[in-house]
Amino acid sequence: MNRSKRKSNANVASSPLTKKSRKSVAATKKEAPADLAIASPDLAIASGEMRVPRLGLCCQFLSEKIKFRTTTVKAMSQLELSQGREKLGTLCLANVLALRQAVEYCAKNGVGCFRVTSGILPLKTHPEQGYKVSDLPNGEAILAGFRDIKPLAAKHGIRLVFHPDQFNVLNSPREDVVCSSVKELDYQAEVSEWIGADVLNVHGGGVYGNKTEALERLKTQILLLPERVRSRLTLENDDKSYTPSDLLPVCRATGVPLVYDVHHHRCNRDELTEEEATLAAIATWGSKEPLFHVSSPKEGWEGPNPARHHDYISFQDFPTHWLSLAQRVTVSLGLRLSSVDSRAGRPLTPPHTATPCLPPHSSSQHTLKQPLSLSL
Repeated sequence: MNRSKRKSNANVASSPLTKKSRKSVAATKKEAPADLAIASPDLAIASGEMRVPRLGLCCQFLSEKIKFRTTTVKAMSQLELSQGREKLGTLCLANVLALRQAVEYCAKNGVGCFRVTSGILPLKTHPEQGYKVSDLPNGEAILAGFRDIKPLAAKHGIRLVFHPDQFNVLNSPREDVVCSSVKELDYQAEVSEWIGADVLNVHGGGVYGNKTEALERLKTQILLLPERVRSRLTLENDDKSYTPSDLLPVCRATGVPLVYDVHHHRCNRDELTEEEATLAAIATWGSKEPLFHVSSPKEGWEGPNPARHHDYISFQDFPTHWLSLAQRVTVSLGLRLSSVDSRAGRPLTPPHTATPCLPPHSSSQHTLKQPLSLSL
């Protein structure tokens, strides 16, 4: 990465904990909730001292018996239609149960947001193997199971979101790509209606040699989307093509919120500071709770590819100004494992011998002693 893209993070460098605040934090350490851990120095922040965001995970479960099932086009093509429908019905119903278990796990362990897998209904929009839930032999049970999740998540304050796969490209110059993307987004919007999910988060798409034209296509296509898609759609800045400054005009013109990914911003800079990008993103959300993403680089900021996600989140990479915003936000933790392992005693607690990724301004490493605990 060019040094120009590795310039200091103003939010981290300008707001270190003072000695006085460190003592205050230490004094409340025993009372700090241990619901969810982020890799950090030996510090614990009590929820009463700062406005703590709702923390979310995009998960597979390592040790819990919560598994989302799928299949392949090849496997399905070898079955008769009736056999295929029966298999798909079994998989879909199993995924309904897994999602319910995931929401219950989040409620029990203090996780405030859960990203639902895009393949919750396997092969749902495939041109040859696609189907309607009503086509499946247990379609009514599947639909009822999904609808039961909505009040369950609401009861426990669990926010459910989707992040459709990257093959969904709304600004492609190819009509077939756009059509298949809209079809996929509409399926996830339908499931969102059933379970109460409020976000369908996508990236800006490709540049195709002309960013201005590509952004104009994106804006045009967003305005043509079905209402249940457009009302949930969000745009996220990425680590290669589109910065917050690129997407903000589209967000303002279409009413689509910006999901600010601070890790991507650090990899793909623009003229905005992290504080400026944060506030600009919040302004696009209206009355809805903003959603942000944070990650740490797998091999540190001086490594060959900082865009690659580390297994854990380093405390130094968590923007401290997100803890003092005027409103609550959701922060999705972009973990490379995207997993929860309850064997550690709490979600995503790293080994005590782990070392954090280096933030852009840092020049030395240190050994982690205890994870940072944040209330959800």
